[in-house]
Amino acid sequence: MKKTPFPYQKIIFICTNKRENDAICCSRGGSEAIRDALKRYVKENGLKGKVRVSQSGCMDLCSQGPNLMVFPDGIWYKDVQMEDVPTIIQNHIAIFKEP
Repeated sequence: MKKTPFPYQKIIFICTNKRENDAICCSRGGSEAIRDALKRYVKENGLKGKVRVSQSGCMDLCSQGPNLMVFPDGIWYKDVQMEDVPTIIQNHIAIFKEP
């Protein structure tokens, strides 16, 4: 094992867990589209290497999802919708965009 410095300034984890049958889950709430929109912003704005958008497995709060966590900020968003993406970008990602 090799210990290294943290490679990103920010990581956004979004649950994309899919449950069987009709069980409530983040994926059914549109989390994959939200993940894709955040990833697209990072790529289009040259933030790769600074900001990482990563899907996660279950965060164990399915009924409150889609769930999204911002690290190292210690921020948890629940019931995230596509219309919330600009706010998440403004609050956590756009700060890294060079003028």
